[in-house]
Amino acid sequence: MTDELIVTSPYDGNEVGRVPRSTAADADAAVRRAQRTLKDEPLGQAARAEILDEAARRLRTDEDRLARIIAAEAAKPLKTARVEAQRAVSTFTFAAVEARKLAGEMVPIEASDVGVGKLAFTLRVPIGVVAGITPFNFPLNLVAHKVAPAIAAGCPIVVKPASQTPMSAFALRDLLYEVGLPEPWYQVIAGKSSEVGNALVDHPDVALISFTGSVDVGWSIRERAPRKKVGLELGNNAPVVIEPDGDWEGAATKISVAAFSHAGQSCISTQRVYVHADVAEDFLGALVPKVEALKVGDPMDTETDVSSLISPDDRDRVQAWIDEAVAQGAQVRCGGKVDGNLLLPTVLTDVTPDMRVCRDEVFGPVAAVQTYTDFDEALRLSNDTHYGLQAAVFTSDLGKAMAAARTLDFGGVLVNEVPTYRADQMPYGGVRDSGNTREGPAYAVREMTESRLVVIHP
Repeated sequence: MTDELIVTSPYDGNEVGRVPRSTAADADAAVRRAQRTLKDEPLGQAARAEILDEAARRLRTDEDRLARIIAAEAAKPLKTARVEAQRAVSTFTFAAVEARKLAGEMVPIEASDVGVGKLAFTLRVPIGVVAGITPFNFPLNLVAHKVAPAIAAGCPIVVKPASQTPMSAFALRDLLYEVGLPEPWYQVIAGKSSEVGNALVDHPDVALISFTGSVDVGWSIRERAPRKKVGLELGNNAPVVIEPDGDWEGAATKISVAAFSHAGQSCISTQRVYVHADVAEDFLGALVPKVEALKVGDPMDTETDVSSLISPDDRDRVQAWIDEAVAQGAQVRCGGKVDGNLLLPTVLTDVTPDMRVCRDEVFGPVAAVQTYTDFDEALRLSNDTHYGLQAAVFTSDLGKAMAAARTLDFGGVLVNEVPTYRADQMPYGGVRDSGNTREGPAYAVREMTESRLVVIHP
């Protein structure tokens, strides 16, 4: 790795760091090194748990430093970057728990005549080398959600971070080496997806690919590697339904953050808002001033709420979608324009389901508000999507809450909370074009291990 990848700030274009630029040959060498260490130098369960515990302690100590790396390379406002760094502590803490309790189960072999006198049980064994491919929007914690469970499961991992934001992955690597993780257990390769990413996907010694990113790329990886286990966590256009009996004022407060945090660049950013006609104007009267009050600017300013999108091209794409919606009849209640290199947080009303700001994943600071009069219709509109990651409903009616839980076809349904909510220990993932797996250490560890049956005849 003789070349370097220059990392620049999405906010002002200034260089913020450099990392080694890898090639396909480097990817091959990393996987082979990981495979050798799995075979020749496996880490015991207790050692893995201790390393994860110590990593969580160090992450807590280094929260501010790591948050500044995130803010610099991703233009994530510092206050939000600190939350991400804190969440990484949680991810490693729960992974340490899973490392300690990882076990198989007894099999009731004597329940049949052929099993009389035998003992049977299962072991959870590492699936093999894991390849992690991660996006730019959570450059530390989404890497942690692949690395920590892999260590807990006993799997060496090679991570290919997004080229725009590789520094957090390298910082996590160095921290783990300092707390005692042998180097082959977590390697980082940064470079072009078409070269380095494809080399990982195609490598015969990679047993599991864990990918977080775009729908098209994710499913193309699944098609390209039919003999591997491929876990996909993809996109969404997260809906929330607000009933007149629900806390619509509280919903407005939460959405003013959930739709615009990190400039809406989250796969569970609140995007489609369905509010009952009886409270729609009151809801907007509460939401719009809160959105207008968000401070837009430098991500390194501790007061900033919203900063740049990851690239000028993404800023221009989202602006074009807003303009297209307006041309089709949508109304801009706030934002809707570029200020310097920043796209202002935008609330749209009078939108229709066929507009791209509703139909597709915006991945920008836009909330599209529609009204309804029938609860069942609101649920139908929420389900009218090829995505299925998380959805939400605000209501004080338990019957409606249960109806939503049973009807909304998503990986997660939240009641009196925005769909942007995530706790790092919960099973997180989607259906349809939103993916095929569940993350969260307990669930990822199961994916990264296989069940081996042992039958003993004394």
